[in-house]
Amino acid sequence: MRYYVIAGEASGDLHASNLIRGLRTHDPDAEVRGWGGDLMREAGCEIVRHYKDTAIMGFVAVIKNLGKLKANIRFCCDDIQTWKPDVVILIDYAGFNLRIARFAKSIGIRVFYYISPKLWAWNTGRVKQIRENVDRMYVIFPFETDFYRKYNYKVQYVGNPLVDAIYNRPFQQEGFSDFVAANGLSGRPIIALLAGSRMQELKFVLPPMLKMVKHFPDFEFVIAGAPSMKDADYAAYLGDMDVKIIYGQTYRLVKQATAALVTSGTATLETALLKTPQVVCYSGEGGAFSYWLFKTFVKVKYISLVNLMLDREVVKELLMQQLNEKKLLSELARILYDEEVRRKMIADYEEIIGKLGKPGASERFAKLMIEDIERDRP
Repeated sequence: MRYYVIAGEASGDLHASNLIRGLRTHDPDAEVRGWGGDLMREAGCEIVRHYKDTAIMGFVAVIKNLGKLKANIRFCCDDIQTWKPDVVILIDYAGFNLRIARFAKSIGIRVFYYISPKLWAWNTGRVKQIRENVDRMYVIFPFETDFYRKYNYKVQYVGNPLVDAIYNRPFQQEGFSDFVAANGLSGRPIIALLAGSRMQELKFVLPPMLKMVKHFPDFEFVIAGAPSMKDADYAAYLGDMDVKIIYGQTYRLVKQATAALVTSGTATLETALLKTPQVVCYSGEGGAFSYWLFKTFVKVKYISLVNLMLDREVVKELLMQQLNEKKLLSELARILYDEEVRRKMIADYEEIIGKLGKPGASERFAKLMIEDIERDRP
């Protein structure tokens, strides 16, 4: 069968790549085309557009880039109509993908959504669009089944693919000294900086993170280099700071770190699964106006998946104007030096790990999708 897969950022690329491998396991003749990144390409997907050329983050940035967004949507719709897949599989990335869902449905192509947009956080009105244009929704968090049940929309949950990524990662037995030697580090305890995979995240989140370097001289700060970034993208923010960038080793880095500063998103849950204490950081363009929009329209108490999983504060979230030097310094010091804070956070992580279930979710989702396609055929 033919599968057209669309992922708009690094986390989606990761999940899509594992899903594609699962699809190929159960459908050896699968043809896969789509929008995504290097991991999807390695899994056997023909990439039409790379996410680094399409990713847009934040209220204001979306408004400023509406022309680009519309052009990409037109191009994608034309490509789908020409290639004629058996199914379009959409991964998160709601602003773009819900428009694609409407188009694909209108021309009679089956639409699956894998990894729900965060409608429970804001814009619950989009549930109506989901019901009208998405044939099957596959969710990766238990609380999402409860959310959609309120709208009388049945979804399918068989685990979380991040568990697969963590469970199957290489270098699981690596020690601190081995990691330090392999990457030419100093040997001081590490603070990992996960500043995201988009240019807007670097611009607004990395500078506050880097202000911590001067406050903690006994630690080595290391940036987890995003696959879509190059050294030149970080250079403007680093200046002459002694901060190393390591690419392609995020899980190894986080596992060996004493603490991590993490941009909100999938990385917060990955950090929890690796059991590293963290502070969640989020900011964006627009200053006070964006903060007002955020507080007005976001409908949940928390934005990090870690806190949402347990519906309580497990990790501190510093959002928009709260992401300042004084507050970040205080919170980072707490997770570095307060052993009770560290112990409680890791105990909460263990509870989250229990809720997410066993490995193998990616393949289970793939098998379920193929069964659903076969069942729906005339």
